[in-house]
This record gives sequence, structure tokens and C-alpha cells, in this order.
Amino acid sequence: MKHHLSTLCFVVIGLLFHTSIFADNNPRTSILLDKGWGYKPLTNNKKDAPLIPVTIPHTWNANYLEGTTTYNREMMVYKRNLHITPAMKDKRLFLYFEGVNSAADVFINYRTAGQHLGGYTAFCLEITNFVKEGDNILEVWANNAYRTDILPISGDFNIYGGIHRPCHLIITEKNCISPTFHASPGVFIHQKNITEKKADINVESILSLKDMKSGLKLKTTVTDANGKEVASSMTAVSEESVNQPLSIPDPILWNGKENPYLYNVTVELYEGEKVIDKVNQKTGFRYFHVDPEKGFFLNGKYLNLYGFCRHEDVKGKGSALQTEDYNTDLELIKEVGATAMRLAHYPHAEPMYELCDENGIILWTEIPMCGPGGYAYTGYLHNEGFENNARQVLKELVYQKFNHPSICFWGIFNELLITDNKKFQEYDNPVPFVKEINALYKQLDPSRLTAFATCVDQTNYLGCSDLIAWNKYFGWKSSQESASKFFDNVKSNSNNQPVGVSEYGAGASIHQHACTLDKSIKVASGVHPEEFQANCHEGYWNAFVKRPYLWAKFIWQFADAQSSIRKEGDTDGMNDKGLITYDRKEKKDAFYFYKANWNPEPMLYITSRRFTERTNQHTLVKVYSNLDEATLYINKKKIGKQKKDNVNRIIWENITLSPGENIIHVEGKAGNKILNDTCTWILK
Repeated sequence: MKHHLSTLCFVVIGLLFHTSIFADNNPRTSILLDKGWGYKPLTNNKKDAPLIPVTIPHTWNANYLEGTTTYNREMMVYKRNLHITPAMKDKRLFLYFEGVNSAADVFINYRTAGQHLGGYTAFCLEITNFVKEGDNILEVWANNAYRTDILPISGDFNIYGGIHRPCHLIITEKNCISPTFHASPGVFIHQKNITEKKADINVESILSLKDMKSGLKLKTTVTDANGKEVASSMTAVSEESVNQPLSIPDPILWNGKENPYLYNVTVELYEGEKVIDKVNQKTGFRYFHVDPEKGFFLNGKYLNLYGFCRHEDVKGKGSALQTEDYNTDLELIKEVGATAMRLAHYPHAEPMYELCDENGIILWTEIPMCGPGGYAYTGYLHNEGFENNARQVLKELVYQKFNHPSICFWGIFNELLITDNKKFQEYDNPVPFVKEINALYKQLDPSRLTAFATCVDQTNYLGCSDLIAWNKYFGWKSSQESASKFFDNVKSNSNNQPVGVSEYGAGASIHQHACTLDKSIKVASGVHPEEFQANCHEGYWNAFVKRPYLWAKFIWQFADAQSSIRKEGDTDGMNDKGLITYDRKEKKDAFYFYKANWNPEPMLYITSRRFTERTNQHTLVKVYSNLDEATLYINKKKIGKQKKDNVNRIIWENITLSPGENIIHVEGKAGNKILNDTCTWILK
């Protein structure tokens, strides 16, 4: 019954788009293939074994295997009916997968249509000659098992198997803008010379011409946010690559959060007077550089880059995110006031790039060439399969994300080890290949800067990138002093390359607490009091605000995420360094510390509020606030007024709690508005 319903559904869809497939305003059709799928393990090879119904995107291993330090890595078979309607006759048909983790073999009617290695970039297969009118069987074998020829081969995160990003059927005429050129839009907007007075660009379009005719033309039109045309070009088509230089006078620049202004670039393929294909791309015009002493500059003005490293990982879904998940994360990023994000440790799904374009968030995005992150094995192997996959994924990342103005930095690697005869042991020397990867980035896109994230002596990698960044972690007691000394030292031997912070932070459980007044305090191994994380971040930020040469500061990490090897905090299999819980429902104290420092909207927040039951009578009350001062009350008794310090903390020391219930209340003025916050501590 389900099979017939699925077929009927696609007949209806075929009728719905039948009229639009020939329309000049919509010559290309894209159908989302989200429903009608079923899956089963490949090991369940009994012919009549039932399929488990599923909607795409989907992953089969959203949870690690409790009681172990591993998670499910195997091959699954996804299957569905693909109905080809009469309206599709004489058209070209493409399957576009936004991401299948980690290896995908695609079959149409039991014939191999193609294969793709790598789970975090899109791929596109032409299936025109594989299908027949009526019902066809589409099968995808998705495999997330360990392989040394697919990145990443290591890393402190779980690799979720499945068709974990959307899948589409694209229908075009015989001549079209290519959907198969590295699964990119086929349109690349090269920003040649950008100033406040003029934006010189070159729009490069890659065509796929099965029926080369005279009279083919390519028209590119640039319109502003109001739809007004600001530049256009019509070019006769003589080959499959077309370059069209354009100049936009007095452009409104894409200026980060201050003004994330986007232009629309429309490329239309004409046969005579008829539009036979069309691709729309949004982009923003901007220029930027990094100074080794002064940091990052966007459009000639200093911009302090700070934010988070983010994994695509949400409770119950793994990496199979829905629209609401991207929106939720972006709203949290906006609330805290971040100006930048590092998308770790692989290319992320398209919605996150689009949201960052629209909201002015500067991005570092990287290929999944990752070091051990606590595992026993290296992140680089000098073998043909590994290196070919790295080159392939890099090309796919660059071409697929080329037009996003939010992307300023291409990431080369994360924590590839160099043998130091002390702590770190490489398998093969990664430096020659790192230099090759850097050169490939610069060849494909010289307009952006390259960076790496290291945890080993940077002098091994000098000259391998434009920028240097460090993953560095210090304890909650000494983070300020240690970070100050460390980064001043690495700056001194950086050979004048700009130095930044690619990861820093500490773990925290909202269910584990400890008083931080006593610096000699020790907690059991693996226990992560929320107060320790907050203190640690206060120290780091105190060091960073005094060092403008740090070109970026990225917290590890945005939200808690799964890592099967970890046994710490309150949940096994979880990296709890996030400033937000895995389910996105609770913001940890440290989140509000950064909100007080990054977001100018007036706020007042009592820290350690979840530490409700206490045994130590003596404490301090600490508030994160961007108000100038606030007043503390305990059990309605006025304790006094204090001013904020240089990192927006307001602290009352030497507070004595009364036995039983203590109602902690703070108030402060923001103009004519009174802000207040309250929590309750119980002294046992």
C-alpha cells in the first residue's frame, strides 16, 4: 500500500510541475526527495527483509552505544521509488545529494549510477540514461565505516551515517548550466576589485552542452536588494566556460553584522529568445585583510572577530538537521553577540552559510583533515587514497561555497600532529601535503585567506598558510596568566604571520557545581562544575581583550556534542565544553558572560544560580552585566552597590549566607528601565 501511495504522490507532483517545466521564468525544476524512503542494514541481506520507513535527512546512529566508547559504523541501504513522468521526456535528469556519510554508492534499477567518497560535501549524478518512464528503483548504499581513503580518519566527534542532508531531483533542458561541476551552482562570482566606489567582478559560468547550437547566449544580471538592475551582460556561447566581467558603481558593501547587504546574481541560458536554464545566486561585495599587530579588517575598518566553533550535532538527530535546527542555532549566535564562527571540522550544510550571509557572521570553514583529538591515531596518512580525497573535498568545498560573502577563511587542517619526542607522535610527516593543500586553495580562490588550527609547535608550519591559529586549553585557576604568556610567546616566533585562537574553553555540566573561592579545591576526575567553566572563560577573555593582535577568538564549543570516547561531566559520550546544552534548552553561565561582553543590549544575570544547595556559608555573588553598576539584596535586605569591572562582571565578595533559604536579588538601571534578576540558594 505504501509503495502505491508513493507512486501516486510522484504522479501528482509530475502533473504539478508539468506546466512550469517549459515556462521561461522557471526553466529548471528541482524536486525535494525527502519522503518515501526506507532503509535496512546491508547485513540484513534477506531478499524480503522489510525496510524501515524514514524521511530524509536521516542518520541511523544519532546516539552512541551506551556502556562503550564507540558508536555504530556500518553500511545501510536506502531505497525508494522514483517515478519518471511523461513531462520529463527529452529532459536531462540529475540526482543532487547535499551529503551522504561517508561513502555513497548510488544505483538506479540495480545499475551503478555513481559513487562519492566524503560525507560533508554535495555530489551530483546525471541519471538521464539510467531511468525509464514510470517507476524506477533508486537505491543508495551509505557507509560510515572506518576507511583510510575518506576524510576524516580521526577526530573528537562522532561521524553520523546516512543520507543526512537533503536529496533533490533536478530537471533541465539538454543544454544547461552544469549541476555536475563539483556539485556547485555552476556560477562563480569572482570579486576582483572591491571599493566603496566600484565593485569589479567576473561571473564565470560552467555550461553542459549536449546539443550545441548557434544562437546560444548567456545573460548575467546583477540586481540590488530591491530588485533594481545594477549591471548586466549578454555573451554569445562558444564553449562550456563563459566569463563575463561586470562593474557595479557605488556598491553597498556587505559589512558584517552592521549591514549584511546582499545582491542577487541571475545567470540565464538563452536559445534564441527563449530562456532554457537559470541559476540564481546571492552574494555580497566586501574586502578584508588581517594585520599581524592589529587583527582583522573588513572594508578597511577593524572588526573584532569572536564566536564559537560549531558542530552539526543536535540531540536525537545527530547531523540530520532540519530547518528549525539551523534557525535555532543562528538565533542563539545572534543573542550572544558573536561576530564570527568556525564551522568545525568539515564543510557544513548550506543553510548555515546562507544564514551567516544574511546576518553578517564571518566564517572560517574547513575540510575534514583532523588530528586525533584524544584518539590513538593520526589525522594524516601519506597514501594515495587519503590525499586524493583531501584534494577532492577541498575542490568541492571551494566550488560549492564560493559565492558566500560570509566566508573569509579556508581551513586547511585541525590538530595534525608533528612528532616532538615528548607528547605528540605523527604517523607520516604532514607538512609537505599541508603546503600542497594551501597552494590548491590559493589556486582555486586567491581572494580568501587560509588558516590552520594547531596544537603543536607552530614553527613546523610557518609558511604553510596565510594565518596561524591555536587550539589551546588551560585550567580554570590559571587561564588568564597562562593564555597571556602563551600567546605573547607564539606571536614572538610567528615570523610575522598573524596569530589567532581557533579553540579554547573548558567542560561544564549544569548539574555539577563547586565553590570557586578556595583555589586549592579539587574535584573528582571527570567532574565538570559549571562554575569552573565560567571562571576559565573569564580568565581567557581577560587575556584576549588586552591582545588586539589576535585576529580571531573561537570558543570550543557552541553547544555540547557527542564524542563516544569521552566519559566526563554528567553524560558519557559527550564533549561538554559547549556553552549551551546538547538539546539547546539551557544556556550555561559562560554563555551569559559572553553575552554581557559581546551584545550591547542591556542585561543582568546572576551566575551559579543552579548551585541551589550549599554547605559553605561564605561565598561571593557574581553577576554578568553590561550595566555600569547594580545593587544586591539578600532576603530583601540591601547589601550594597558595586560597579562592573573591565570584563563586565559585578562582584560582591565576603557574603555570608543564612541557614535555610537565601533569596538573591540584583537590580540595575538601563536608562529609564530597571533590570533585575533573582535566584534562590539554600544553605544546609
